[in-house]
Amino acid sequence: MPEKVNVYDFIDQEKGKVSPYGVYDLDKNKGWVNVGISSDTAAFAVNSIRAWWYDLGKKIYKDIKGILITADCGGSNGYRVRLWKTELQKLATELQLIINVSHFPPGTSKWNKIEHKLFCFISKNWRGKPLIDLSTVVNLIGSVKTKNGLTVKAQLDENYYAKGIKISDEEFNAVKLEQDVFHGEWNYRISP
Repeated sequence: MPEKVNVYDFIDQEKGKVSPYGVYDLDKNKGWVNVGISSDTAAFAVNSIRAWWYDLGKKIYKDIKGILITADCGGSNGYRVRLWKTELQKLATELQLIINVSHFPPGTSKWNKIEHKLFCFISKNWRGKPLIDLSTVVNLIGSVKTKNGLTVKAQLDENYYAKGIKISDEEFNAVKLEQDVFHGEWNYRISP
């Protein structure tokens, strides 16, 4: 018997919504996805990176001095988002690591390896399966495995992330941001 489903699984007035934020490790072919139930904000994005670091990253990369993040140009981790950079500053200081960021130019986000090395397999894995609740979403993401060795870990993030947080000039100027010579607006580092 066919299962009755909504046209759009999320946002549901009773069940809420999901916002997945992924980290893909090119070297290890490992994915990690934080499934948020609040707003997809810069604070959520950076907290997702933080959670990846404490869960997997620091075990794998014990003696590193920095992290490289490739990100889209827009959205919660956009190059113009002040909250993104101030939250990265907090993370760099907390981890005592340099955080290098390279944003893909506008209109090129599909070039980001995370799209065709991680999220496409997540989409294939849940194809035809109703996303009926949060547990189903997290379990379908976390059960992704490929012939090429990709494995994915997923966790539910039940934190609330407020929208519309404004960062003052004073707060933003405290970010230890160094722009690269080549398109410094898209390529920069944040030091502890």
